[in-house]
This record gives sequence, structure tokens and C-alpha cells, in this order.
Amino acid sequence: MGLKIFDNLSPSRINRQPDKTYNLLTGEFVEQGFVIKLIELRQFVEKMDDSLGPYSLITSLVETDKGQVEMIYDEGFRGENALDRAATFVLNNLGLSGIITRSIISLNQELEK
Repeated sequence: MGLKIFDNLSPSRINRQPDKTYNLLTGEFVEQGFVIKLIELRQFVEKMDDSLGPYSLITSLVETDKGQVEMIYDEGFRGENALDRAATFVLNNLGLSGIITRSIISLNQELEK
């Protein structure tokens, strides 16, 4: 997998294994000429606060036949179950289509350069 795009995301914030992942979609389907292979949410706990709890950076990762796109989905003090709540929201509110569309736009822009 050659091309890796970080959409509005500094790679230094995610230069380690995520603390937790949530697999939203596995398999292959075609969308606008791209074969989508994987969509997952990834949680990186960046700091802990005694009263607010963990500060989480949650990214979405979309893997296609032409590259990967990782972008910020949400961040902030979202509590202990931040990733599970975000995944539930995505799956129940047509969030997958938004993640896919935004990722395809980023890939198309990069491939056109």
C-alpha cells in the first residue's frame, strides 16, 4: 500500500499504535472506482486529566486499492467509552458514507497531482 494521506492530521500525533480500534467495515466493495477494503476508527489517548478523564484523538482510517486516508473524526475529553460511542454514532447515522466520500475526495486530489 504505497499512498498514505493524512487529511488535516499531523502524522506525529499518530506515530504509534492506537490505544484502541473499532472495525466499522471489512470486505471489498467499489465506490467511485475505488475498492474499499477497510474502514476503522482508531483512538489515541493523548493525555489524562484527573477530573476530565482521557483526552482522545479519534481518527478514521479508510484503506482502498489506491491508498489509505486517515483523518480526524473527533477529539477531546470524551470519557472512557469514547471510541465505542463514536462507532455507534457512525453506524447509526449514515456516518460511513460521509467518511467514505471525504476519503475518496482526498485520494482523488492526491492522485491528480
